[in-house]
Amino acid sequence: MTEVCGKKGLLDRRHFLKTSGAGLLASGYGCSLQGEGDTRNGSEASDFELSEAGISQLQEAMETGRYTALELTRLYLKEIESVDRSGPILRSIIELNPDAEEIARELDDERRDRGARGPLHGIPVVLKDNIATKDRMMTTAGSLALEGVTARRDAFLVDRLRAAGAVILGKANLSEWANFRSRHSSSGWSARGGQCRNPYVLDRNPCGSSSGSAVAVSASLCAAAVGTETNGSIACPSNVNGIVGVKPTVGLISRSGIIPISKTQDTAGPMCRTIRDAALLLSALVGVDPSDPATEAAGGHLSSDYTQFLDPDGLKGARIGVLRQFFGFHRDVDALMEQGLGELRRLGAELVDEPDLRLPQGMGGPSYQVLLYEFAQGVRDYLVEWAPDAEVRTLEDLIAFNERHQESEMPYFGQDIFLEALELEKDPQGSTEYQKALELSRRLSREEGIDRLMAHYHLDALVGPSGGPAWLTDLVNGDNSSGGSGGAAAIAGYPHITVPMGSIRGLPVGLSFLGRAWSEPELFRFAYAFEQATRARSAPAFLPTLELA
Repeated sequence: MTEVCGKKGLLDRRHFLKTSGAGLLASGYGCSLQGEGDTRNGSEASDFELSEAGISQLQEAMETGRYTALELTRLYLKEIESVDRSGPILRSIIELNPDAEEIARELDDERRDRGARGPLHGIPVVLKDNIATKDRMMTTAGSLALEGVTARRDAFLVDRLRAAGAVILGKANLSEWANFRSRHSSSGWSARGGQCRNPYVLDRNPCGSSSGSAVAVSASLCAAAVGTETNGSIACPSNVNGIVGVKPTVGLISRSGIIPISKTQDTAGPMCRTIRDAALLLSALVGVDPSDPATEAAGGHLSSDYTQFLDPDGLKGARIGVLRQFFGFHRDVDALMEQGLGELRRLGAELVDEPDLRLPQGMGGPSYQVLLYEFAQGVRDYLVEWAPDAEVRTLEDLIAFNERHQESEMPYFGQDIFLEALELEKDPQGSTEYQKALELSRRLSREEGIDRLMAHYHLDALVGPSGGPAWLTDLVNGDNSSGGSGGAAAIAGYPHITVPMGSIRGLPVGLSFLGRAWSEPELFRFAYAFEQATRARSAPAFLPTLELA
């Protein structure tokens, strides 16, 4: 680790932004920790001394006595106050853990007396606010209907993080109900947290539903975060906020204690600034949970250390299929993808770029029907088991709550998806139609989709664009997102890693690696080699808007 500057002498970020032109960060300011995992391209700097610091660098700093866990926690809390709640006002953190400092203090005592538990000991992390914690924080999915309600116990993944020594710093804002309330929503908006903002350009959208997790990580308000995805909710915010997002195989991480959409597609996953940090975080999150049957299949596929798969030469000899069907929605994304493909070739990959290398169309419709069928029962089960003190008990209760509180819950968009799901819940033919939709979506995404392409072309992975650059936030018309290649992996329940590949007018975009079920080791190897060669991530500039004239 290279110490760039001393521990003291913080420059107030709000003053810094005012005195640095249009908010662009100039070299020579501030302090940082740099190390092997730092992917900055060298043109950015920050006044915050922990800006862009990786987990390994923070861990080494604690081991050498430069920082304590308590000092790290206080620094992140101060930065949240300076950047998230004032200054740029990102609104990425929906609630802070009132016990974070005490937890950090106890972990410092333990380190001094018995040594560190592992790589996450004393590391401050943020959780999406649909992940249950049994502490003084709420778990609400951003909804006022669950305000004041605390979970009966920790989610399984929270147990894993606490056992690893992580400091749960707070809960992240999100698209309310994980963006499964209305087709006309604005990603990153919740009644509890307001509209989360993209740290690169503040009037741009952070995507969702894991909006706050991505923004907090990108803006260095925490060391790492956990998001959740049903279809794109890790990948899209990671893409537009310039970070690494890992959507693992469904079952690799337990869903117990996560407010659900779909038992067949939901998963949690790491959201970090580097592949190494994502590997460290995933290592702590995985595990077989008797409360989540999906994890039983993961038993022979778990690793206690995903960093063992990180190899800067990991693309040599790899056969990578190019998903060109997902090109063409944005010329500048296409240009970056061509550069990225050239880099893959330079790094030794054999690209299979055939016109017939295509995933089937039409899987989105039946998949959406599956989500509608699974949502109502999933919410009911969660509320009974994890939030028994909540006044709402069913989807019907939630709809009625929103109707009674329209001014605060539905000022910009309604609850049309809730109403669709409620109608299907009452459908006497629902069981038969559900099974048909599930079978079709899985067949198209798996047997006739990813599995077929991988086998037919003898591929190790697939690549495509993660999505387009961030769009303007529009609370009148809702989202205006475009592009992306991860839908089939989400529907199949297969892994997907997005990694920064460049930017368009200062707005980051990513490259996606997709693979078969349980192929996380291979995808980590490929994504790490690409990341280390390109170092495409740049720190956010907190611009008010883009001056395009």
